Amino acid sequence: QVQLVESGGGLVQAGGSLRLSCAASGRTFSSYGGGWFRQTPGKEREFVAGITWSGVSTYYADSVKGRFTISRDNAKNTVYLQMNSLNAEDTALYYCAQRLKSYINYVAMESYEYGYWGQGTQVTVSS
Repeated sequence: QVQLVESGGGLVQAGGSLRLSCAASGRTFSSYGGGWFRQTPGKEREFVAGITWSGVSTYYADSVKGRFTISRDNAKNTVYLQMNSLNAEDTALYYCAQRLKSYINYVAMESYEYGYWGQGTQVTVSS
């Protein structure tokens, strides 16, 4: 079965950086696109960034564009989210997700297109 395990969250001051990692297992990692979502209490889960199976295409929410970078290392079965210039609005529980279908050449922004989810890692930005 597919398992996704996030790490790298924590407490950081505004303006600081964190790198989240999502280690995947259970099926051929390199065949599936990945994404990062985040959620705060009382709000719906929102798309943050996504990357296709090949790594050729990436897409970001407007709120993080220019500050966050998603990447993947197929040799390590891991997707990363580098987060720079963090602000208080970035405080959330961050989830990684893996696409349900393989070899899809566009980044999905809707959660229903992701079939597998990690348990989440908390990011807290103090101002």
